[in-house]
Amino acid sequence: MSNPVRTVQPLDISKRGLLRSQRTLGLVESVIREMTRLAYEHGAINLSQGYPDFPAPQVVKDAAKRAIDADINQYSITWGAKRFRDALARKVSPALGWDVDPERELTVVCGSTEGMFATFMALLNPGDEVVIFEPFYENYGPDCGLTGAVPRHVALRPPDWRFSVAELEAAFNERTRAIVLNTPNNPSGKVFSREELETIARLCRQWDVVAFTDEIYEHILYDGHRHIAIASLEGMRERTVTINSLSKAYSVTGWRVGWVVARPEFTDSIRKVHDFLTVNSPSPLQEAAVTAVGLPQEYYQQLAADYAHRRDLLLGILEECGFRCYRPSGAYYIMTDISAFGFPDDTRFVEHLIREIGVAAVPGSSFYRNPAAGIHQVRFTFCKKDETLQEAGRRLRHLRARR
Repeated sequence: MSNPVRTVQPLDISKRGLLRSQRTLGLVESVIREMTRLAYEHGAINLSQGYPDFPAPQVVKDAAKRAIDADINQYSITWGAKRFRDALARKVSPALGWDVDPERELTVVCGSTEGMFATFMALLNPGDEVVIFEPFYENYGPDCGLTGAVPRHVALRPPDWRFSVAELEAAFNERTRAIVLNTPNNPSGKVFSREELETIARLCRQWDVVAFTDEIYEHILYDGHRHIAIASLEGMRERTVTINSLSKAYSVTGWRVGWVVARPEFTDSIRKVHDFLTVNSPSPLQEAAVTAVGLPQEYYQQLAADYAHRRDLLLGILEECGFRCYRPSGAYYIMTDISAFGFPDDTRFVEHLIREIGVAAVPGSSFYRNPAAGIHQVRFTFCKKDETLQEAGRRLRHLRARR
C-alpha cells in the first residue's frame, strides 16, 4: 500500500508578515565590503577594504601547515587552546601592566569583530548607552542595533581628529554603560594620546563605565607615536575589555583569530556568548598563532617601517592628484577631502572612481551617524604592494586631468 502524499502548505506571509527579526531592519550591507564587491565587478584596484595583497610571514604560514599536518584539526577548548592562551598572556601582559591570567581573563574568538560583538552581547542590556567616537569603524553601529544599546556619538574633528572634552563629558550620564575606543583609529589614523586617554579614564571611573577597546592596529604606528592601552591606566584594569586580533599585525585577515582580555567576571560572560556564537576559533590557526605572537620585537619594528613607506608613497600620489590628505599617525588608512574635485557627494565620487578611473575607495559618509558629516571625505587603504599603489597612482592621475 503506498503512502499518502503529504501536501505542504506554502508560508502565507500576507498573514504573518515577512519572517525577519525587527533587530535586523536597520541593517544594511557593509559599505566597505560593498566597495570590494564593486571593485571585483569593474576590475578596479581595491584600496577600499583593509586587507594586504602581499604574503603573510613565511614562518607563520609554515607553522599553520605543520599544525594541519599534525592533525590539530578538531575542536579546541571553547575559549582558546591552552598553548595559544599562554603565549598570548606572555605577549599582552607587558602592555597592559599586569600578569594576565590565561585561565580566567582571556578568551580566544573568531577575530576582533566577533570579540567586540560578543562583548556587547555579554555586558550590555537594551537601553544601555554606549559612547562612540566618530568617524567610526562601521561595525559599531550594528553592534548597538543588534544588542539594543543606544549609541551616543562624540566627534573627532580634522585635521588632527581631536575631541572636545566638554562634548565628551556631556555624553556621559547615569545610563552610560560603555565607551568604544579604537586606537590607532580606523578610519582616521588617529592615535589617542596619554592625555586624551586619561580624560576618558577619568570619566569611566566617575560614571562607572567600561571601556571596550579595539586595539587591532597597536603595532602600526608612525612618526614616533606610541600605543598606550587604556587598561594600563589607574583604575582601568577592572573596567576595560581589550580586544585584538592576528589580522593586521601578521597580514592574515582571513584567519579570524582574535582575543579578548577582561576581568574574570566579564570574561565568564563573554566566553558564554562566544561559545554559542562560534564554539571556537580555528584550531590549527591557533597553533600557528603561538609562533606569530612569539615573533621578536624586530618584526614589529620592520612592520611599522614598511607601512610608513607605503603611507608616504600613497600620500604623495593622492596629494599630487589633488586630494587634501589627513596624515595618519597609525593604522593603514588615509582619510581625504575631495572638495576640490567638484562632485556633489562622496558616494558619486567613489562610483566614478570605481567605474571610470579603476580605483576603489570608501565613501566617508559611511563612517558617520549623519552622512552629511562625511559627504566630502573618502578613505583609502595602503596595505598593498608598492606596484599596486603605483598602478593606482597611474590611474588616479587621469582623475586629476579631468578635474
